[in-house]
Formats: sequence, structure tokens, C-alpha cells
Amino acid sequence: MDNSMRFLVWCVATWMAVTSVALADEPVVVELFTSQGCSSCPPADGMLAQLSERDDIIALALHVDYWDYIGWKDDFADPAHTVRQRGYSRAAGKRSIYTPQMVVGGVDHVLGANPMQLMDAIDAHRKSTKPAHVTLRRDGNRVVISIKAKGAMPSGGSIVQVATVTPKATVDIRRGENAGRTITYHNVVRKLVEVGTWNGRGTYRATVQVPDGVRVAVIVQRSASGPVLGAAQLR
Repeated sequence: MDNSMRFLVWCVATWMAVTSVALADEPVVVELFTSQGCSSCPPADGMLAQLSERDDIIALALHVDYWDYIGWKDDFADPAHTVRQRGYSRAAGKRSIYTPQMVVGGVDHVLGANPMQLMDAIDAHRKSTKPAHVTLRRDGNRVVISIKAKGAMPSGGSIVQVATVTPKATVDIRRGENAGRTITYHNVVRKLVEVGTWNGRGTYRATVQVPDGVRVAVIVQRSASGPVLGAAQLR
């Protein structure tokens, strides 16, 4: 780990220690769009590793596929992650996508590994009240989802998404921009799928099949590129 990366990780770790007593009712969703083939990504990957230890933050690494042509194919990459990132870009009125990029709460975009901007965005979302309360319960190979409104839900309904997550994976990268590096990735999203829609009335209930021991996150959003209305995770 080089000095710049150590500094970034120290900044995030220090902020985590300072804010550890100020937990929100609903966790803040932080999505990192990254790639094994991106030489600028390891510092952001390191920041996400720190965030992944927090119960009040749902930190998700979504590996994109548009770096695969530069000598190294990212075996975590999913074209659906690229589509999701493009949706966020369009929603923000931008024409291009890039890595690393963090999206906080489905709304705020953080370019690269910028700890202060990231911390400010997370703090702002922590202080806001999410209108949907999500609870999860594991029953063997099933995860039971329950969602209730605790505030005014937007008109037009929302979507319910389930992410299955690999907590940690170490990769020896042999080609491309990161050739010769061994990088450990955290909270790698293997699949993020829409399992239903909810009109915001009554209680939404669903059961999904997830192998025992696999980490799960559930995200309720206005749309796949809209603000996060509520979320929960099972470690």
C-alpha cells in the first residue's frame, strides 16, 4: 500500500471512529463502481473496505466491464453494473461514466477516492430520514423481506432489489494497468436483481432464495437510478 492510499484509508478510519456513536435508523447505501483493470481504483477500493465494516453503511462494490479490453478481464464485472452506472449518470445530467466513482444514497456522486467529499455525502444522508423501513430475516436458504412506510413515499411506486455479496476476495492481477498487484476487494456484488415493486402502502413482503452464508443487501429505490428510500443488510 503506497503512502497516498494509506492516507486515504486513515482519513476514512478516523472519520469512522469519530462518527461511530451517531448511527442512523436506516443505513446509508454507498455504491463503488470499480474495476480490476483500473489503476486509479485501488485507493477507492481501500476506502470501501473500511466502510464495509460499518453496520450503518451498506458498502457495495459493483465491478464494471468497460475496462476489460485493456489487457485484463475483471471476473467480478457484470454488464448490468455498467448499465446501472449509466443510469445514474443520465439521472445526474452527465454524458460520461468513469471509475472509480461512488454514488451515495442513489443521488450524490463522488469522483475517485475523495474522502472528505465522501464523508460529507454520507453524513448528509445519515441525517436525512428515509421513508421506507426494511427488515430482513434469514430462514435457512431463504431471506424474508418486510418493508413498511415510515414517511411519505413518492408517487409512482418504488422497486425492491436484492444484492448478493461476496464479503472479501483477493485477486492476483497479471495483466493490464494493475499487472503484478495483488488486491483484496470487499463487498463485491455478484448479482443485483429487482425482485418486485411496491406502491408504498401497507407492508411489502417477499421471500428470496439465498444460500446460507451469503451476504445479502436489500435496496428500495424510486427507480434503478433514483434515490434510495430505504435499505438493510444481512451479514
